[in-house]
Amino acid sequence: MSPQRHRSLWDRLRSEWFLIAGIASLAVFLATPISEATWPFARAILFAWLFTAVLLCVFRVIHHAGELAARYGEPYGSMILTFSLLTIEISLIASVMLTGSKEPTLARDTMFAGIMLTMNGVVGVVLLIGGLQHFQQDYNLEGARAYLAALIPLAVIGLILPNFTSSGTGALTTSQAFTIGIATVIFYGIFLAIQTMRHRSFFVTPDRGHSSENIIAPPAETSLPTSPAAHFALLFAGLVVIVALSRELAVFVDYGIHRLAVPTAFGGILIATLTLLPESIAALKDALKDKLQNSVNVFLGGALATIGLTVPCVLIIGALTDHEVVLGLKGPDMVLLLLTLFVSSMTFGGVRTNVLQGAVHILIFVLYLILIMDP
Repeated sequence: MSPQRHRSLWDRLRSEWFLIAGIASLAVFLATPISEATWPFARAILFAWLFTAVLLCVFRVIHHAGELAARYGEPYGSMILTFSLLTIEISLIASVMLTGSKEPTLARDTMFAGIMLTMNGVVGVVLLIGGLQHFQQDYNLEGARAYLAALIPLAVIGLILPNFTSSGTGALTTSQAFTIGIATVIFYGIFLAIQTMRHRSFFVTPDRGHSSENIIAPPAETSLPTSPAAHFALLFAGLVVIVALSRELAVFVDYGIHRLAVPTAFGGILIATLTLLPESIAALKDALKDKLQNSVNVFLGGALATIGLTVPCVLIIGALTDHEVVLGLKGPDMVLLLLTLFVSSMTFGGVRTNVLQGAVHILIFVLYLILIMDP
């Protein structure tokens, strides 16, 4: 092997060290029974190890999905990113749902955590820091309204309506689950078509509202060009590793929920954090560069995908495994959800954002965390 080729291979391996670390961690956990450790401190160390390994793989999967999105453009770009995130979220939810003592509210808590994290935590920090940096920031009002017009009914149907159905338990009957699941998928598909084809101009920055540019910005050039086939292979490998690691991680989450009496909502926050952290960092970076529209596409699009695609997938898993799925939120959480949707409508009801709006969203997120710890 020539020195230049050897150096190129070494550079490629270094660029994929996140994925390599995940594969190595998976090999260790599959080869040894360390996940059965009973010493609390040892369990905490192993949990931190697994959490970090999954997070590193998620970052790498999002990188390759972003590369493919930039290469193929719309509508394929949004589809690749969306379904990559969906695979990660569903694998984590399913693993915890079906491990040990089955927890019927985990999917609900994960979706609610995802909405609160994106619509309050991420939005609040992005608008606050962006406002401090740039005083006021512009975005495309039509796009934000389109996101909210889709998100508000889906959130209410998925997380509030089940509390008022005939079951009275926050769960849906089989026929209700089938009908709502199909309707949700169709509605999200219509929105995706509008976003990526018919009204793409709604989702780009206002000063180029009628441009033909993709809503996904191309990644920075690297010194190691990679073919689409390689990106697809590495994307698929990363997803496989994440799915396998999620089964190991589920053991520790189940232990925390049922042995240490940790609130189920913490499991939801954990899954939402793993899924949304890479995109949230990207949203913050875009806001610092005064590219708020890219951030809006990330956090509003992420919240919409969380409801529009996770609800039907979770209902399918519940039906196939005969596992009860409770979707209806508790009273205080319903209030927070409705407050979040109302405040978001106010925040994105104009064409500029500022520091005050960010502070309001952060306040709601802090209240959410307080109610988890002291319901």
